Amino acid sequence: MAKLVFGMNVSLDGYVDHTEFAPGPTLFRHFIEQAQGQTGSVYGRQMYEIMRYWDDDQPEWDADEHAFAAAWRKQPKWVVSRTLKSVGPNATLVEDDLEGAIRKLKAERDGEIEVAGTVLAQSLTELGLIDEYRLYLHPVVLGHGTPYFAGPRPPLRLMTHDRMDENVIRLTYVPA
Repeated sequence: MAKLVFGMNVSLDGYVDHTEFAPGPTLFRHFIEQAQGQTGSVYGRQMYEIMRYWDDDQPEWDADEHAFAAAWRKQPKWVVSRTLKSVGPNATLVEDDLEGAIRKLKAERDGEIEVAGTVLAQSLTELGLIDEYRLYLHPVVLGHGTPYFAGPRPPLRLMTHDRMDENVIRLTYVPA
């Protein structure tokens, strides 16, 4: 049975914003290795549209960016959306019955499936389907933006904390 993991970079005050801060080289290599080992990813529409950036090679990319793009392209993706009519390569559109689709996905697969997108994560949290939360805590204060938890924070239990690089700590929680 697969494990659903919601993990994102987050500011000290609890916001996610890929335009305000980014992982350093050490943390980015961690994300490459993570993507290479994942069973797949479940995306909300907005996060999927952001991640489509990795579908096409860019001339300015370095070796790590090419490695991440290759891992991202290789893994299956499930995109939850009521507005999209189609999705890109190696992706499946989930238009309705979110709970049934994700329960089936978890039952049919082994390994970790990444959850990407705060609104989607909130819906999956409310359904009791997320098995683990990983907050990559950056020393940045944004004061506004999209919160990591899109709704009420679920009761959580801290499992581990790891220093990922000189500035980032990963906090791993499971539902309490």
